[in-house]
Amino acid sequence: MAFEAARKLSRARGAALGLTWQPIGYLFIAPAVILFVVFVVAPIFASLFLSFTRYDVLHPPTWVGLDNFRILLFEDPRFWKAFRNTALYVVGVVPTGISIALLLAAALEELPVGKQTFKVLFFIPSVTSVVAIAVVWKWLFAGEKFGLINYGLILLGLQPIDWLLSPRWILPAIMIMSVWAGLGYNMVLFSAGIATIPRTLYEAAKVDGADWWARFVHVTIPMLRPTLTFVIVMSVITSFQVFDQVYIMTGGTAEGVGGVLDSALTLVSYLYEQGFQKFRMGYSSAIAYTMFGCLIGLTLINVRMLRSQQ
Repeated sequence: MAFEAARKLSRARGAALGLTWQPIGYLFIAPAVILFVVFVVAPIFASLFLSFTRYDVLHPPTWVGLDNFRILLFEDPRFWKAFRNTALYVVGVVPTGISIALLLAAALEELPVGKQTFKVLFFIPSVTSVVAIAVVWKWLFAGEKFGLINYGLILLGLQPIDWLLSPRWILPAIMIMSVWAGLGYNMVLFSAGIATIPRTLYEAAKVDGADWWARFVHVTIPMLRPTLTFVIVMSVITSFQVFDQVYIMTGGTAEGVGGVLDSALTLVSYLYEQGFQKFRMGYSSAIAYTMFGCLIGLTLINVRMLRSQQ
């Protein structure tokens, strides 16, 4: 009854606006819906099914129940190594990248001229292929005196670092590159949010004697809560799924994806290794759904924490 009443009300409103219900509309959206179901929805459920099976592509899937998840969580130390590296990457990249992008956006808004030019320059890495960026940074991080960064260290009288061959430095090197690559995108989002803040708030703060930092802390950040929530959630999700940078910067080494002693092995690179190099499709699907659960939990925690501070 309620559904029928709502449909009649919708039709009445449509008629009042001169709109009529046309079934042919479903025909126009059908191709997009079919493609979405075939290439997005179906693979999601297929992967969910495979996560409970043993499947190597060559033989039919064999049902094993929760064995993949049991082995993954309780018997696979490499999974926990990948999880630890991913967590360190998220903790290192997300706060650093967001903090720098926010400060940069606030500083650019203070410029009287040239604001748009600097935004374009900072945004260029965001529209550049991650593969191209990783290749360039791989050269910058080259060992001994061959990389530009090590050459600069030598000029300063410091010892060169084997960035991509050292278990200690390979993950920080990837973090540095990722912060630089994602800086422009977050900066543009924050700039758009700052542009919506009423100028009267800043003028009132100036009248009260607040300097730039006080205005940033007490006006800009509180008014950017919605934008900040979005950027944090998306940054955590994107960082948790890091793969391209790791694959390019460690894939050419003898140790394979993940580098020396799996020092840069992340969850997605481990998923790639298990699924597309060892053809353990069921096991890699279990990794994917474990990641999905972690991301859902992190997203809910982030949203709740940010809302509690409002």
